Amino acid sequence: MPFTENDGVRLHWDEKGEGSPLLLVMGHRYSSRMWYPAIPALSARHRVIWFDNRGTGESGATRKVSVRQLAEDAFAVMDAAGVDKAHIYGVSMGGVIVQEMALQAPERVRSLTVGCSGPLTADKPRMPKLMAYLHYLPPSLLKVLLPQRPGGAHGSAANPEAVAYDEAMVAADKFSVRGVIAQSHALADYCTTREELAGLEMPALVIHGDEDALVPIKWGQELAEILPNSTFVTIAGAGHNYIIVDPAKANGAVLDFIRGAEAAGV
Repeated sequence: MPFTENDGVRLHWDEKGEGSPLLLVMGHRYSSRMWYPAIPALSARHRVIWFDNRGTGESGATRKVSVRQLAEDAFAVMDAAGVDKAHIYGVSMGGVIVQEMALQAPERVRSLTVGCSGPLTADKPRMPKLMAYLHYLPPSLLKVLLPQRPGGAHGSAANPEAVAYDEAMVAADKFSVRGVIAQSHALADYCTTREELAGLEMPALVIHGDEDALVPIKWGQELAEILPNSTFVTIAGAGHNYIIVDPAKANGAVLDFIRGAEAAGV
């Protein structure tokens, strides 16, 4: 079980496969275990590297963190893996982190894939910081207080067995309450601009479920319009967790995109 450290925080990471490096960055609250629908397919063609964001899984937690620091954690994992430059793929909060990585060090990013996320510009609403403290409540009470829309996090096209398995994985997923609250506050405080994002010239892929109730699909469409060298892929009947609904299409889109980028000399 490999570990590295950034700014005094221990970070757990792992890898599988051979080929060009592909770094995976998970979203808010979840550890890298939740990449389980993607790793087998992606690692068949790439050296896939994944890690637990601080506050989740086996990584350490801090009471405060910024998106910039979360991006620096990701670069520290690349350094530990001996990778100078990689394709990077983030979902949800991880999609924000990989955008920040590309802004910080574009020379280290071969291609950028952003799933179920968008540009956190000043006009985007943020969850009130006090809402983050709901993570102290038992999950059963949270379901009562915050009922999900029809289709939930997965969407109307989701296979019930796949949803049940995913919910079991989520229930068993390890996280630190203070660490996840710090993640929430980091997202609330983060802001970028359309102009900054428009300067990212590396190949980009944006993936979004058309039933995403957490991050509207129009945010993903907007990001694809801003990035100058981007492709947009919609997963029909999928909510925020689109990989569960159609893993073949989602993983295939990433693999095809990277193959095309590399064929173009990236």
